Amino acid sequence: MIATNDIMTRGMECLTKSLGSVEAEQFISTVIREKFDYTMWQRQYFDAMKPGEFHEEALKYVKTHPYTGNAERL
Repeated sequence: MIATNDIMTRGMECLTKSLGSVEAEQFISTVIREKFDYTMWQRQYFDAMKPGEFHEEALKYVKTHPYTGNAERL
């Protein structure tokens, strides 16, 4: 299991890489201020999809993000 501190560090690195420092801070402030519910947000996103759309998006993602890791069966 990954320590919370490590997850937070990696998350901030992703945000700042994608958004930059200022917009990453703005994103975090908005999430805190609005009492953002990620699960509800995702539910609304997926509920709005047409039948089969999720499958199509997943296939597109797999084609553009091929797995290059070293999977290990547990």
